[in-house]
Amino acid sequence: MRRHLRCAVILVALFAAALVPPARAAEKVDLLLVLAADVSRSVDSAKFKLQREGYAAAISNGRVLEAIRSGRNGRIAVLFMEWSGNGNQKVVIDWTAIDGPKAAQAFGDQLLELPRAFADRTSISGGIEAAVAQIARAPFSAERQTIDVSGDGTNNAGRDVTQARDDALRLGIAINGLVILSDTPMPWNPEHTNPPGGLAKYYRDNVTGGPGSFVLEAKDFHSFGEAIIKKMIAEIADATPADHRIR
Repeated sequence: MRRHLRCAVILVALFAAALVPPARAAEKVDLLLVLAADVSRSVDSAKFKLQREGYAAAISNGRVLEAIRSGRNGRIAVLFMEWSGNGNQKVVIDWTAIDGPKAAQAFGDQLLELPRAFADRTSISGGIEAAVAQIARAPFSAERQTIDVSGDGTNNAGRDVTQARDDALRLGIAINGLVILSDTPMPWNPEHTNPPGGLAKYYRDNVTGGPGSFVLEAKDFHSFGEAIIKKMIAEIADATPADHRIR
């Protein structure tokens, strides 16, 4: 009797297992790209608007789409997140496959419509840590993973930014930077947006890293759009841009 019962249990288990669909393999893309945007207190509403519009225009730019189509898989996966103080990071648009104008336009439209996440201090380290966590849960697979950090100031909250950077590099994740230069330093802390040697040097020394990593400069938030286009093309094509300053 017990033997028959065991056989019945096994048969039921096998039948139930047969009904469970096999796990889908992660969709292959040429690049996992996290766009990590600074929305700290130094980024006022006008700058925030220009930054969002710059990203939205860049993702559907013809040159960017051409770079995407030229890849082995002809598509990349992009996640857009905003960060400010320690513990203040938010995914604005979750992982999305970009394989042509339609997907790119939809991504950009969402970006223009969704509200701002935060307005706190500047924790670049917290932004990097959050971006690494998002890459770990991506429903896509790619040989290359990149965090694209844009910001207008130095790390002033959370743990040391170089530690967060080094942890990401050990996982094989590259970090590139886009610094937005400020014409008028913050009166209460001028070195936050204008550190010794310049913000680009600060990013090169403390934030970016990995094979082919680079830092681009935008003269101000108004030139941000062209800067992010050039940066995304370089990231998608896995090439360092020849001119590191957008004028």
